[in-house]
Amino acid sequence: MVILYVAIFFFVCYSGLVIFYWLAWRSTQEFFSQANTLTTPVSVIVPARNEEKNIASLLRALQEQSYPQELVQVIVANDRSTDNTAMIAQSFPGTTVVDLTNESSHAHKKRAIEEAIKIATGDLMITTDADCVPPPNWIQTVVSFREENGSRFIAAPVVFQNNSSILHIFQALDFLVLQGITGASVARNVHSMCNGANLAYEKNAFINVNGFDGIDQIASGDDMLLMHKIWRQFPGQVHYLKSKEAVVVTQPAATWTDFFHQRIRWASKATFYDDKRIFWALLLVYLFNLSFLALLVSGFWFPFLWAYLLIFLVAKTVVELPFVYSVAKFYNKQSLLKYFLFFQPLHIAYTILIGCLGQFGKYEWKGRRVK
Repeated sequence: MVILYVAIFFFVCYSGLVIFYWLAWRSTQEFFSQANTLTTPVSVIVPARNEEKNIASLLRALQEQSYPQELVQVIVANDRSTDNTAMIAQSFPGTTVVDLTNESSHAHKKRAIEEAIKIATGDLMITTDADCVPPPNWIQTVVSFREENGSRFIAAPVVFQNNSSILHIFQALDFLVLQGITGASVARNVHSMCNGANLAYEKNAFINVNGFDGIDQIASGDDMLLMHKIWRQFPGQVHYLKSKEAVVVTQPAATWTDFFHQRIRWASKATFYDDKRIFWALLLVYLFNLSFLALLVSGFWFPFLWAYLLIFLVAKTVVELPFVYSVAKFYNKQSLLKYFLFFQPLHIAYTILIGCLGQFGKYEWKGRRVK
């Protein structure tokens, strides 16, 4: 059967990719910040829309940072919130709130970041989201890493806060894998990948690449597309910060609908990647998962293929488990691994569906309909 040989081919290629990520993640050294005196002025940029339930926790955490407060500027870019987000932000001393009034662009988050950078006084921009909470040594660790490595752009770790619900556990596991791939790929300089909830880049680097020019027509991509622009301009100066002191905790989607809209939004930028290295990696992952669907459907005519489907499912788990365990250990999320095999069919189906809808579907985010 041709379909079986094709599935075997994709499994071999996929296994090689996962093993590469695993070895790259394991060999990436964990960074520990030194107690050096640092003097870099920092601007923390927080794009926010309708985040009245979360933003106070973030701003409180920023006030409790170990980095000297006189070197930290906090800017909340209020993206036309219809709740009390702006009022809550303004109640925190030292927080600057800039309001967006122009709806001409549908790339709202990029617009928010641009407006904040216009008034930023720091040399280093650190971006996070309004529903995140960083640890006390977050800024200290990011700045220390930048000073030690001469980084122009830094991708840093993010983890989901989760409860025991199926939705939260599934998101947490899925996101762990994405974070592991981020660390491995950036550390080995094989492709650009990051998450806007925990990024840092020099203001001069942002200006040097003309900010979001050329990618401002895309609703998503304020993180990875910008990262690749800076990588092209400053090769060798884009780094991954693997440090527990820099892990930002963020909130998972509250409902399955929100989760799918979030993932469709993330997938929607795939065809716009100028970094074709990640495009081919994503294509391989998608085709490998699609081979499971092909085996399932073909099994109605050739039932013996269902046995191979089960074998591939177990083999996929065996190949992925060492990598996922290594990442989960770093984030102290090993308890999630007991659900790993259980979620495999759901993850395959979700990957196929989101990959398709990301290119042809529409999604809603923060009360806005996109595409």
